[in-house]
Amino acid sequence: MTISSTLYRKYRPDSFDSVIGQDSVVSALRSAVENNSPAHAYLFSGSRGTGKTSLARIFAKSLGTSDADIQEIDAASHTGVDNIRELRDGVSTIPFSSNYKVYIIDEAHMLSKAAFNALLKTLEEPPAHVIFILATTEKHKILPTILSRCQVFDFSLATKADLVQLIQRTVVAEGKTIDEESADLIAAQGNGSYRDTLSALQRVLSSVTADSITVDHVRTVFATTDTDQSIDLLLRITGKDSTAAYELFTKLLESGAQTKDILADLIELCRTILVIRYSQADHDRIKAEQGTERFERLASADTVTSKIFLSLLNAYDTVLTSKLPQQHFEAYVFSLDREN
Repeated sequence: MTISSTLYRKYRPDSFDSVIGQDSVVSALRSAVENNSPAHAYLFSGSRGTGKTSLARIFAKSLGTSDADIQEIDAASHTGVDNIRELRDGVSTIPFSSNYKVYIIDEAHMLSKAAFNALLKTLEEPPAHVIFILATTEKHKILPTILSRCQVFDFSLATKADLVQLIQRTVVAEGKTIDEESADLIAAQGNGSYRDTLSALQRVLSSVTADSITVDHVRTVFATTDTDQSIDLLLRITGKDSTAAYELFTKLLESGAQTKDILADLIELCRTILVIRYSQADHDRIKAEQGTERFERLASADTVTSKIFLSLLNAYDTVLTSKLPQQHFEAYVFSLDREN
């Protein structure tokens, strides 16, 4: 088996103690297990890759439920009322070898309205031995009548610290080492998703032969820019120097960076500068992440404003959906010196 095909499954958490992040959800589920007081219906809501189905499995196992009594259903491919009727028929039978039968319905928002209504009848009066766990990335599409019968847990995006911890733990388990900056760069690729972060780490591990993962190697894999170059570009943009900004943007493209990634770096830097300006409480954290010298440079970036922040966010939205992302960003850069 290759790293690229097994890494996410290989390191999927299998106990409450092995879960990184989602502390409030873990605490509530652990308490339900310890007190033997599970609800009959749960809704796990959150972005993809935040651990919803993993925690559903862990919760089921912690209640002593055997594999034979855990049923996983992908609602994306079982959307119809007939599928739910089959489920309802199975609900009435007693567990094979456990106290509970647990039904995990992934992508629950994909169920049809008729299927939701059929499921609702079961949720209203479930057998004592049945627990439903609905997982969704789009809670607003779940019928209010379904929500009212579930204990709802909202899963947050992973913090950068959580993702770095996941990366470091996984790299060590794979028999390699990684420095903090390299882990930060990989974590940035995950966008708050544990799954996407491990996918990004797969790319690195699959292409490295040395025992140690370096910053240069990670930058080569993802064609990322270093922070100082991104700061330089941001300051040229905020200084409305179209010529200098275009020249540096071109150099970054020639080094292999992608337009959307360059823009994402600029947006994150812009946000960091504004947080430094408006939140004294975050200074120690940002200084630890960026280093004292870079922190001071960011803190002194007086030309960065909330208006620039919004303009970069708008430019990013355009670039993401454009068939000509480079040209769209160039148009943004060329217009700088004509702005008041």
